[in-house]
Amino acid sequence: MSATRLTAATSIFTAVAASALLVGCSAEAEVRTSEPKMSADKLGDTVAEKLAETTGQPKPKVTCPDDLAGKVETTTRCELTAGDGSTLGVTVKVTSVEGDRINFDIKADDTPTPART
Repeated sequence: MSATRLTAATSIFTAVAASALLVGCSAEAEVRTSEPKMSADKLGDTVAEKLAETTGQPKPKVTCPDDLAGKVETTTRCELTAGDGSTLGVTVKVTSVEGDRINFDIKADDTPTPART
């Protein structure tokens, strides 16, 4: 197997391993109004860190298009991009809010989307 194929296989493994996760985590949120919010950038970074911790793999690239509102049952979708360009959707769902702290679960999709060629 060539180095390129090995890297692609490792990246796909990371994405697939992440797809089986349902991780509870919490993070500090920025308070802009009476309802706490976490910026999209901070959310993406936090999700990436939690996925790396859980899988034992390097921190993936995770982007989230929207801030996360600190309201129970609020959900948002983020996207994990593997080293080979394949992507995996990730759902973030708020489970509780404690003051300025937003607690949420992370659930990755079961199937990655192949890289665009």
